[in-house]
Amino acid sequence: MDKLDNQIVINRLQEQFAEQVRVVSDPHGLLTVATEATTILDLLAFVKEDEQLRFNYLTDITAVHYPNDERDFCVVYHVHNLLHNVRLRIKVFINGPVPTIPSATTLWNGANWMERETFDFFGVVFEGHPDLRRILNMDELEVFPMRKEYPLEDPNRVDKKDFYFGR
Repeated sequence: MDKLDNQIVINRLQEQFAEQVRVVSDPHGLLTVATEATTILDLLAFVKEDEQLRFNYLTDITAVHYPNDERDFCVVYHVHNLLHNVRLRIKVFINGPVPTIPSATTLWNGANWMERETFDFFGVVFEGHPDLRRILNMDELEVFPMRKEYPLEDPNRVDKKDFYFGR
């Protein structure tokens, strides 16, 4: 078996998914592809179970909030082939007042807490998750702290006024 590299991964993904998977970038050798929410479970199952790819270790699931874009949220999956030490980043752009994507807990049990954390901080709902509830923040918290919907600093803070600094 040849050493797995990004070009082999791209070829296998394009053979299987054609236009449903787009190559986004290759920063520092980390291949990044994008797909749609309707395709994500099929793509994750394929890269996990394919004999040539074998990305069977789910490293992380997280999200990014882009408040000024048409599609507000990007759910990011990092998977790893431990045999060849190759990593793959998969991005899914979603939007809506309640961003929703299928749960990967059917493929990896470890996705459970990663999805709960992403829900807790970004408000992304993972459909089919067995126990989607807050994991780090208070249950009473009505906002999602990692969303970029709030100013970085409180404009009413008086200790930041110029007159305290001789200006």
